[in-house]
Amino acid sequence: MTDINVEELKQKLDNHEDFLLIDVREEWEYQDYNIGAKSIPLGTIAGAIDDLDEWMEKEIVVHCKSGARSAAAKDFMLKQGFKNVRNLTGGVMEWQAKFS
Repeated sequence: MTDINVEELKQKLDNHEDFLLIDVREEWEYQDYNIGAKSIPLGTIAGAIDDLDEWMEKEIVVHCKSGARSAAAKDFMLKQGFKNVRNLTGGVMEWQAKFS
């Protein structure tokens, strides 16, 4: 699945599309600034993966600060059998630069 940029993500959010948005940054980063995603820090994603079973075939967008941790989360999730995982390129830094 192709990755997603901040403009595409904003459009999906504005259109209230059905997808799961996951923030894989640390909890303190999430508390500092977030865009409404479900917080699952990268270090805890393996333990949280069973709770996401209903999303195996549905679209998931993962993001972090810049896109590196979320790329790792995407790779992990694809290896666990998730079919439609997309990484937010540029992450929260790009989002803040465009929309804050």
